[in-house]
Amino acid sequence: MGIGATIHTFDVQLALVDRGVYEAVSVKVAQHPSETPAFMTTRVLAWCLEHQEGIGFGDGLSGGDEPAVLARDRTGAIVAWIEVGAPEAERVHRGSMAAERTAVYTHRDPEKVAARWAGKRIHRADEVRLVSFDAGFVDDVAAAIARRTALSVSVTEGVAYVDVNGTSLSTTIHERRAG
Repeated sequence: MGIGATIHTFDVQLALVDRGVYEAVSVKVAQHPSETPAFMTTRVLAWCLEHQEGIGFGDGLSGGDEPAVLARDRTGAIVAWIEVGAPEAERVHRGSMAAERTAVYTHRDPEKVAARWAGKRIHRADEVRLVSFDAGFVDDVAAAIARRTALSVSVTEGVAYVDVNGTSLSTTIHERRAG
């Protein structure tokens, strides 16, 4: 957690029905001074939606060698590389080489993100998932986040139902492949 970072505590209730994941966890998230609320919110949503044993936040903003979110197995090997925003194709390529599965969660226009990758080399591009949400959803979630946040995320049949400190929102989870 860097100097000047704002620490947020999320008390999270997960019900990822499509994947059979049900958890209640508390997680601290450091918001870097240069990180927008939409980017941090997308990081948290990616962490929730990709939740599995060994998941955590990478040093993506401060160190640069890890993605925003990653999951490791018990040996320490990276099994999931999850980028946020609009990463360069080289970074997605490196993640796809390093992990069993790779995803990019974006709060930006997914067509523009994908267009930046066109013609660029991305390892197993047809397996890399580009995930986005309905327009305005991430900003609405970000507006409801406080330093201590009660967050409930339920996903069923590709729709996310989110409650943030008493504000209920929903979105279709849009997914396409990088290749």
